[in-house]
Amino acid sequence: MKAATGMEHLHIISVLVENKSGVLARVAGLFSRRGFNIYSLAVAPTDDKRFSRITAVVDLDSAPLEQIIMQLDKLINVVSINELAPSDAIEAELLLATVKSDNDIRGQIIQLVGVFEGKIVDVGIASLTVMLAGHPSKLDDFEELIRPYGIVDIQRTGRVALSRL
Repeated sequence: MKAATGMEHLHIISVLVENKSGVLARVAGLFSRRGFNIYSLAVAPTDDKRFSRITAVVDLDSAPLEQIIMQLDKLINVVSINELAPSDAIEAELLLATVKSDNDIRGQIIQLVGVFEGKIVDVGIASLTVMLAGHPSKLDDFEELIRPYGIVDIQRTGRVALSRL
């Protein structure tokens, strides 16, 4: 079992909004104006093209959850807001990473990618670019294990989440 990661103060909020120009800017602006810290933010249209879902992972040390929800609820284009407790949510994230990999260690990295059910998406002379999707903690573990090989570049999407039914 992993030790506490300091993530206990983070909370997931799923916000259904009208899919209109400027809505994301208004939501992000609200967080900025109020001094609410966003740990991660992901947005995409839903199956109904009239709406988009914003998944925000917020730092509760910067503001109480109730205050964040109350402020979001005041925005005109917000349709609904759901607080997602980790036990009631299915979370996922995408990671792309370019890792140094000469011939001596390439096999080790490929094996590690396989163990984590990732995919090699590009092969260079001295590097591999890998893609991995899954729960954020899985990506954290993978990132920690590839770090000693030398991460050239890395990008993570931020969390997306849906409530369990």
